[in-house]
Amino acid sequence: DLKAALTDFESKFFFKTKGSIGVSLEESNPTPQKDSCWLNNRTLPTKKYIKIMSDESVDVTSGTNPLVQDAAETKFERYMDIVLGVLYLITAIVAAKRMMLSRQQQSAGGGAETYVVTAFYSLIGATSVLRTIWFLIPAHVWQPSYVPIAVFAWDKEHPSWVGAMLSEITVTAGSLTLFAIFILILVYWADILKKYFHPGATRSVPMYTFFALVSALLLFELVNLVLFLARVYTTEGMILYNAVLLAVVSLVCVCEITIFSHRFRTVLQTLGAINQVSTDSQVRRIVWITVTGNLFFSGRAILETVFAGLLVGYWHHYGSVDKVFSHTWWDAYTMLKYGSELGILALMLYILQSRFANAAASASNGSAPSQKNSSGYQPVGEAGSATVV
Repeated sequence: DLKAALTDFESKFFFKTKGSIGVSLEESNPTPQKDSCWLNNRTLPTKKYIKIMSDESVDVTSGTNPLVQDAAETKFERYMDIVLGVLYLITAIVAAKRMMLSRQQQSAGGGAETYVVTAFYSLIGATSVLRTIWFLIPAHVWQPSYVPIAVFAWDKEHPSWVGAMLSEITVTAGSLTLFAIFILILVYWADILKKYFHPGATRSVPMYTFFALVSALLLFELVNLVLFLARVYTTEGMILYNAVLLAVVSLVCVCEITIFSHRFRTVLQTLGAINQVSTDSQVRRIVWITVTGNLFFSGRAILETVFAGLLVGYWHHYGSVDKVFSHTWWDAYTMLKYGSELGILALMLYILQSRFANAAASASNGSAPSQKNSSGYQPVGEAGSATVV
């Protein structure tokens, strides 16, 4: 049945090319050539023909290619990128100002706590800058399609692989710095808890542990890049790899935050009882970090897991992931992913600002920092055990 064959043909090949198949439309009825197949398309209002040709005759970077035009950036996506980019830019500016103030306090003898807070602001600023770059640079600069495209590395016929790779590297770097914020919190919480629950155990320097964990994540990402450059898989494979990795890391963060926060609240309450001071403000901040952190990482794990599952499922069933990378799906994924990141970054800025506002209030009331820290309870050890909430 010719009509059924045409419908099946259009559903598979009209919107995106795979492998060595390309599509073009022509209004004339030329003489069939060798290695070509012509089919009359009855669904078009004028007499047009669909030609199946080898990939060498299709230029995916061309502005006249209907496949690229179909995947071009929409008006909604353009406005969405601008709004998200501006919001991330504002977050970066706020983090940069706070970081400069924190460094000034550190230079004036602010101690280990100020050093840690400076590191927090640096990570927040780095995440915001990377996201700003990715959103405010027009999508067509990265690649000819707004939604991800499947290209192999070193493909001379499709030079857009370079932009697609750089785009994915920028996104990955931003995700690493974002996750590093909570890794830093967990590392210092673990160090403090180790002192009180295992007082005789040897404790490593928290920043060394932090750099080791971040380096491990970076190594996993380098493996992904090497596999792409070795042409093991396309840019779609890079996206799938990152989705699986971030889903696993998110689940680990949920478990660690839940365990450490419960133990840390116990330590604070014990310190408050011993020193006869209130630790309610610290407990509230830990509860805020726990609840919002778990909501963020649980949501992120679910989002990345569903996304990765759809990629694998559609590829296994259809041999293509076009439906997953449609504008509707990709726009929803982008808004959920980066909107939640903005929320958690803003919350971290609020928590840090609230902490130093309380510190300033304590200082104005004449608190003695040499005996108590700015949070109202005894310091919990040397530089490696500075409180970070």
